[in-house]
Amino acid sequence: MTAGWLRTGEVAEAAGVNVQTLRYYHRRGLLEEPQRSNGGHRLYPRETVTVLRVIKAAQRLGFTLDEVADLVEAASHRHGRDRGLQVRATAKLAEVERKIADLEAIRQTLIQALDAGCDDLAACAGSPCCPLPFSELAGGERHVDVK
Repeated sequence: MTAGWLRTGEVAEAAGVNVQTLRYYHRRGLLEEPQRSNGGHRLYPRETVTVLRVIKAAQRLGFTLDEVADLVEAASHRHGRDRGLQVRATAKLAEVERKIADLEAIRQTLIQALDAGCDDLAACAGSPCCPLPFSELAGGERHVDVK
């Protein structure tokens, strides 16, 4: 019965994940229910290694496990051409581009702070030439009278 089937440790090793990750993905519903050997060991089809590699690749691309689960679900119930990956990848790309824009703005502000010689946050916050956007970072302009 074990020909063509892999035990938990073998699947984990072949996919480059640890056994706990494999079990977690199984509990999350990302993997199909394994067969059981006569001795009660979980036996996975060899395709499970590919599924695990796909999950890890999707995570490296920034997809959350919930998003990966949606992708796996959409692929397993595909009738005709499922454009789920196209839609999700487009949305993920837009999210990544927003993050890159945010990081670029942070980078530019930090460069300006270094160029301006900012060395003391309290002193810099009170200076009109300070490039750090203290009021924006604090959630807007709020003036408090200190007596």
